[in-house]
Amino acid sequence: QCQLNGLWKNDQDSLMEISVLSDNGDFQGQYLTRVTLSRGCAQVSPLRGAQQQLGEEGWPTFAFTVLWDKFSNATTAFVGQCFVDAGGKEMLSTMWLLREAAGSPEEDWRATR
Repeated sequence: QCQLNGLWKNDQDSLMEISVLSDNGDFQGQYLTRVTLSRGCAQVSPLRGAQQQLGEEGWPTFAFTVLWDKFSNATTAFVGQCFVDAGGKEMLSTMWLLREAAGSPEEDWRATR
């Protein structure tokens, strides 16, 4: 079974650390992205989420948000599932949706990626 707590690295070399995983599935941690909307240096950003509670077997699904408040006006929501391959390596498969603040309703169409 997958355990979400710990340090994770994606294929873009961004890092995510889940440091608190509650019995009810809630978790929190921090995210350091290597990909930014701004030209500035990325900083650690807080994340909060929840994982589906499963029994002894199965691959848990989860969701979390990251607030890029230290260097951007955007928030990203991630959803995914944890898997263990035949060699015992844990892997997170995720999709994300980023929303930056729009200056007006007319600019709303380009605020989500």
